[in-house]
Amino acid sequence: MTYHVLVQFDVPSDKREAFVSAGLFDANSSLEKEPGTLRFEVIRDQHNRNRFYLDEVYVDEAAFLQHCKNETIARFNELIDDYALGPVFLFKGYRIEG
Repeated sequence: MTYHVLVQFDVPSDKREAFVSAGLFDANSSLEKEPGTLRFEVIRDQHNRNRFYLDEVYVDEAAFLQHCKNETIARFNELIDDYALGPVFLFKGYRIEG
């Protein structure tokens, strides 16, 4: 069963592009350097252009916890710390298969 995480961030309108850049850095670095990361997408909300989601999928919870310790996420947090509101974890859990 894969482990899924959905995280929400709100950013000021003048920081949208900066957040997208930081989010894509985190996503691409995680996919390249963390074998337990299966998917990592940056998504803008359809109705609120200042709200973004990170939709992440890992092989298991241990891979997610390892991701949280890596320098990639530390750098992401440094990049967004001054302006982003979040992370708000909307959910964490295992995919049900059957």
